[in-house]
Amino acid sequence: MISVLIADDQEMVRVGFRMILEKQPDITVVADVADGVSAVTAARELRPDVALLDIRMPGLDGLEVTKKLSGSTKIVVVTTFDLDEYVHTALENGASGFLTKDAGPALLVEAVRAAAQGNALISPQVTVRMLEHFSRPAQRPDLGLLTAREQDVVREVARGLTNQEIASALFLSLSTVKTHIASVQTKLNVRNRVGIASWAWRAGLVNS
Repeated sequence: MISVLIADDQEMVRVGFRMILEKQPDITVVADVADGVSAVTAARELRPDVALLDIRMPGLDGLEVTKKLSGSTKIVVVTTFDLDEYVHTALENGASGFLTKDAGPALLVEAVRAAAQGNALISPQVTVRMLEHFSRPAQRPDLGLLTAREQDVVREVARGLTNQEIASALFLSLSTVKTHIASVQTKLNVRNRVGIASWAWRAGLVNS
């Protein structure tokens, strides 16, 4: 069971996130709080596996809370504000994910599971902008490292699709998608979906 702490100054957001997450058989919400100080206190007392943090909160903002908790709790920043400086600071402070609040329930759940497993997941629109900025190498990676089907899966990962969405788009089973992703991570020597997406951009698999 993945234990989750929710921190957001809007009660409706906290209630909505709790409803989405508690519908999952493998996730439980141990607390929801309205400010950064309470988030730090609750996290240190309850030791949740994952904390969902808003950026703009009273007391301490989500970026400062991330810095304080990232050593002991996996952090997913969920915010209305997807400014580049926030994204970079959140990741530098140890966040395992960065989602905008319009990312949708499926991506929220997958981000929590990814964080709990030590992986990272970032909203598609944030990923695209970030990778466009950072992925301009002098030489493209070798596409021959991957099979044609693995390239198809990688392309969809780079677009920000969840495993279930990739399965539907490519007419594959969910287990097959997971197998392809695991194989890709091994072949490319990357740790998570962000690494896969970065490789896809550098290899020219994704159109700008």
